[in-house]
Amino acid sequence: MIPACLSDDWILCPEREDISSEFTRLLTAAQEGGATIAECLMIARQLKCGEDQSWHREWKKLAQTNRHRAEAAFAEGHMATAQRNWLRALNYYGAAAMPLDQADERRWVAVLAMQECARRYLTARAPAGEVVTIPWVEDHALQGYFLPASAGRARAPTVICIGEPGHRKEEFLFKLAPHARERGLSMLALDLLGDQRDDYTDSLLQRRDLESSIASVMDYLETRDDVDFDRVAVVADGWGSSFVARAVLQEPRLAAAVCDGGLWDLHERSFFASRFAMSDLSIVPVPHAPLMASSADCPVLITLGEDGWLKADRARQIVQQSRLGSSNIMLKVFTAAETGAAQAHADNPSLANEYIFDWLETRLGAGQGI
Repeated sequence: MIPACLSDDWILCPEREDISSEFTRLLTAAQEGGATIAECLMIARQLKCGEDQSWHREWKKLAQTNRHRAEAAFAEGHMATAQRNWLRALNYYGAAAMPLDQADERRWVAVLAMQECARRYLTARAPAGEVVTIPWVEDHALQGYFLPASAGRARAPTVICIGEPGHRKEEFLFKLAPHARERGLSMLALDLLGDQRDDYTDSLLQRRDLESSIASVMDYLETRDDVDFDRVAVVADGWGSSFVARAVLQEPRLAAAVCDGGLWDLHERSFFASRFAMSDLSIVPVPHAPLMASSADCPVLITLGEDGWLKADRARQIVQQSRLGSSNIMLKVFTAAETGAAQAHADNPSLANEYIFDWLETRLGAGQGI
């Protein structure tokens, strides 16, 4: 039976796109261990549709239940159960924080609880993960979770996973880490916020050098004796801008990248050119040259859903016009018939992540020398 607050097409609150999108994300997270469908549907029955206070209260309560279950399992030596419950708890805390204003203290409390669950998960994992701090700009450092592929000091190929400004890294622990681990890849999960509150996003969006963060991360990884530095890739999860693509142009040490490839930059240039009848795209006011319009040795995978914001036919056209015969840029479009067709593959991230990490496994030669 579908809960009363759900429509037949599984939209939780038709008048609240943000709430409905977040609920869809929670349901699909169940595929990767970030939620359970039964718990999500239980909360849907209890929610007062469109009421942020109800949303925050119910998801926070569920997060606390999973967190307490994790602590009890850990105390009894049941590490697998503890890990599972901490992952669900951190995801539910993130959901509880989502609709609240950035200045709301309850949002920051939920974020801190989410981060504590992540740290507890790292300690229960085998091999254990670690929290790392990476210098970036003078007044701000990056924070990340490093998850080694295997025990011991063997050098492993490594994937940097990073989201857009404002996106927090904890989601990667259940969404991407299993895919990396199954393929013998170490993973560094990062966000640009560091130890700042969510309102620091405004400052990040004003920066014109976000791509320099990737160079700082590479400098850090080069110091680790458990990273095969010749086999380091980057995944820009849920891309909506091109800062990782710009980093690929400036960072010759990357062995592979999964990002938008400068697709949005090129789309913007094309829009301005058509709007103002410009034939010379170089004078269009876009601050950086797109990756696909430049030469880059790093293999790049671009994935998108045919029902996303940028239509598949337009994306194919941009790639064909821009790649200039390069075989280093690959475009994969997920169709509605196979799912994964929504923006950022929100309807089936598992399918997209399997494809992405298989591609990375091939490019990095994962499993070799581990």
